[in-house]
Amino acid sequence: MIRRSLARRIAALLVPLVLAGCGAGLMPTVHSEAERLTLARTLHDRGDYGTAAELLSLYVTNNGGAADVDEALFLLGDCHLRNKDWVAASGDFERLLRDYPESDSSAAARFGLAEADFAQSRSADFDQEFTLKALGEWQRYARDFPEHWRVGEAQQRILACRTRLADKLIRTARLYLQLRHIEPARVYFRRVTTEYADTVWLAEAELGLALCDARDGRREEAITQFKGIEERYAGRPVAQRAARERKRLERRS
Repeated sequence: MIRRSLARRIAALLVPLVLAGCGAGLMPTVHSEAERLTLARTLHDRGDYGTAAELLSLYVTNNGGAADVDEALFLLGDCHLRNKDWVAASGDFERLLRDYPESDSSAAARFGLAEADFAQSRSADFDQEFTLKALGEWQRYARDFPEHWRVGEAQQRILACRTRLADKLIRTARLYLQLRHIEPARVYFRRVTTEYADTVWLAEAELGLALCDARDGRREEAITQFKGIEERYAGRPVAQRAARERKRLERRS
């Protein structure tokens, strides 16, 4: 801690000497590893993530056993994250969490890893591998670091991941229903109601299950479900659609 404090105190003295060189696109000259890390911290804080990343990469390579290498790894990952180099950021954060699990930067690294994973995810039309990875990382972060300052943000991100996964299930279920593969459609709609009931897709899943019953010839069951949707979601478009489907079935009697 004394070493870190001293390094930060000399940063103000170092920065004026090197910023001109950084601005001109040149790597600043440093005379020790401690000076390298101090300058990298300062450049990171100033938003010069490219130069900071170069300095931090050298520091991590040259100082595997140093007391500050975990901090350097986190800063390196954050630089890559801010420069949208998602793969490099993931590698940095994963290394920190694997090699320095007791680091003071572990919580922030776990959150950063989730951010890097989510940035690589795609919309609900595509494979959701990275959405699932990001979800798992944010859930571990919230579980392992419940007092960390970004937990509230993580909970919002968790819901965003779950909402996208539910969206994917709904799209798959609708396709099966369109192809008149009723049972597979029912399975996917049911998964949303049981696994993702906290998302905005719950009502659509309930409507989908009612439509499955209607297409499957279960007229009375479908009418009952449509009525329930009309009551639970009164005033919403899904209730209006349920009413139309119910009336269509009732006219067939």
